[in-house]
Amino acid sequence: MTVRVVVAEDQSAVRAGLVLILGSAPDIEVVGEAADGERAVELARELRPDLVLMDVQMPRMDGVTATGIVVAEGLADVLVLTTFDLDEYVFGALRAGAAGFLLKNADARELIEAVRTVARGEGLIAPAVTRRLIAEFAAAGRPARVPSGTDPAVLDALTPREREVLSTLGQGLSNAEIAVRLDMAEATVKTHVSKVLGKLELRSRVQAAVLAQELGV
Repeated sequence: MTVRVVVAEDQSAVRAGLVLILGSAPDIEVVGEAADGERAVELARELRPDLVLMDVQMPRMDGVTATGIVVAEGLADVLVLTTFDLDEYVFGALRAGAAGFLLKNADARELIEAVRTVARGEGLIAPAVTRRLIAEFAAAGRPARVPSGTDPAVLDALTPREREVLSTLGQGLSNAEIAVRLDMAEATVKTHVSKVLGKLELRSRVQAAVLAQELGV
């Protein structure tokens, strides 16, 4: 399966480099390029890509706002590209429903693998970054602004197995790692993750991870 990607980055030289790297992968096709958030949203609506690689600091409309629109309209998954792993933009993108985060200094291999990971339905990109992100939320008491809030009663909707899956999400594990930890097929893990997100009214695995940390699951 070919992963169709829109690249949104305002610096032309950086954007060209990202397009070149992604284009070198046989299973990834760059179908559109945007120099600002408004254009990124327009292309997502027009092209319905699998993923938007979204820079956060762009003119006209920033990447966080654009991410919120793309996710809310169900146009594509969003992989956020940022200079800093823990800043206000990352937290904003998390609340907006971004599927993952990638630092701009990531090498070509990491970029390609990040896109493939999101395309597989796994939103925890760069585990070390994600775990730091989760820890920062917990330590600073930052609100995740998830629809279900932080009342432990929200977990009553989950089955015991789904609670176990939520716990592993809170640890920043990938589907493959969860499958090994809980001794189940990876396809079954994906099904459980989808059910957890649906029942808790969450937009992304990262939001689920933050909620698990907040509730001590």
